[in-house]
This record gives sequence, structure tokens and C-alpha cells, in this order.
Amino acid sequence: MLKAGVLGAGHLGKIHLRLLNQSNKYDLVGFYDADPENAKRVVEEFGYTYYDSIDDLIEAVDVVDIVTPTLSHYDCAKQAIKKGKHIFIEKPITNTVEEAETIRTLVAEHGVKGQVGHVERFNPAFIGVKDQINNPMFIECHRLAEFNPRGTDVPVVLDLMIHDIDIILSVVQSPVKHISASGVSVVSETPDIANARIEFKNGCVANLTASRISLKNMRKTRFFQKDAYISVDFLEKKCEVVKMKDAPDNPGDFDMILQNAEGVKKQIYFDNPEIANNNAILDELETFADAISNNTKPIVTLHDGTEALRVANMIINQF
Repeated sequence: MLKAGVLGAGHLGKIHLRLLNQSNKYDLVGFYDADPENAKRVVEEFGYTYYDSIDDLIEAVDVVDIVTPTLSHYDCAKQAIKKGKHIFIEKPITNTVEEAETIRTLVAEHGVKGQVGHVERFNPAFIGVKDQINNPMFIECHRLAEFNPRGTDVPVVLDLMIHDIDIILSVVQSPVKHISASGVSVVSETPDIANARIEFKNGCVANLTASRISLKNMRKTRFFQKDAYISVDFLEKKCEVVKMKDAPDNPGDFDMILQNAEGVKKQIYFDNPEIANNNAILDELETFADAISNNTKPIVTLHDGTEALRVANMIINQF
């Protein structure tokens, strides 16, 4: 079991603490939080060991799980890496692309591993269909959330849209060619609603909308590719695959047949995969443990996190 420590015991930090504590791949050593009053409450409620120094916690563990506010990710990661510790770092990876590049360099120099907490990669609905997503040419994403003051210190692009940016970059194997975007601040100092159009060199276009001032929650992405339409509902953990193939010469009574203007007939069929129930945060933490133990590449690399941040910043710079 890998000894793990958590930096940051806020809303998400407490979830990480609970999951690391129940995992059979980690031995939860303790946590650090910059707010002593919050730390005291966490100790009283859950009984985790509190370290009043980041240095002391880092010294005591093999893996440092960084769940602090984004502004402090870089300093926390740098301290951990320089002491030879592996890092799991929540999204966005850092505050700037330059900081992310430095972390990647430090990880290589010190021979440790890093993974970024882009948790939607572990969503069972996405896992169920990702092997069928093949060279999509149009992608549409809607990520809408009801207003929550937590997270409004950063633009909605870094708060919500970055999830979809990472998913898109993981399935579109082509460099970004052009980005156009707009964002509006409604109740916060930073944009609360944003739309972005990402054009890739291979011709793929992705249209993303993110809002944190909606009346209902929605997290849906649709992929359109040759002979297939794939829909992923990240919130409801459902997926739908609609495919087309050449129509049989003698279709059955219940076969769905389309004929285009040229007279070509296609059969529509549904191929909805099984979705295995899981805890996505536990999975991302435990696959990182596997990557460390087996010396393999983490599923969401520091490079992935850096590129998602780079594209997010390109979008923000359009506002």
C-alpha cells in the first residue's frame, strides 16, 4: 500500500480523504489544511490525522494528493516533487501553463509520476463508449450547473468547461487550428457563461457551452462521425450509440432503413453498451496507484492536464 497524504480538506478534499481511507491501495497517513479551524472540524468529525506543516506531511508519504485552491497547486506540487514524492493534482493542473510546464520538467528530473484529476475520463458513460469514438468530425458539449458560490473565483471555463476540453482533446488526435469564444459575467467577477468553438487541423469542430447560472444541471456531449452518432450523458451516466450500415437486400419488417437522394440505402441500428457502475474519483486515485506500482503511464498525464489548461486559456483570452 502506498502512503498517501492530502493537501486541502475542503469539499473535494474531504471526498478524497474518505476514498483514500477506504481504498486497499493506499494507506492514508493524514492531511494538511491551511485553515486550522476547518482542520480541527475534520479531525473531530472523521478522525483523520492532521499535520500542521506541509513539509511534515510530504515527508511522511509516498503520494501527495493536492486538492487545494488552484493558485497553490504549483507551490504544493513543487515541494512534493523535490522531495521525491508522486503527485495527484486536481484540475486545473496549475494557474498558468508556464507553471504546468515547470512541474512536468521537475517530475522528469526527479523520476516521479503525476496525474491530473480530470475525473470525467473515469465516468462510466464515457468509458462505455470511448472505444467507439473514432475520428469524430463534429462534437457538441453542454455543461450547465445551478449557481454555487464555490468555484466562482475562476472563470467558468476553468471551473466547468475544462472537463469537456480534456475529453475532446483525448479523442481528437489533431492539433488545434483556431478558437473563437465569448463569455459573459452575470453574477461573478469572472465569466459565468461561455461558448467556444474549437477548430482542429483535421477538420473536426467542437462547440462547447458552459454555464454556472442555469436553472437545471446538464452534462451532455454528442459526437458525430462517419456512420455513427454517439451521445454521452455524464450527469445521468447514460450513453447512446446510433450507427448506420449498408441496408440488407431483404430488410426485416422492423429494420429501420434510410434512403438518400442518390438512392443509397442504409440501415440504422442501436448499439448501447453496458455501463458498469463505479466511483469515478476512487477509480482515478486507484489507477494512479497502479501506474506507480507497475511503472506505467497514468491515464490522465501531466501533459494532458497542461494541454487542457492551454486550450482553456486560449478560450479565456478571447473574452
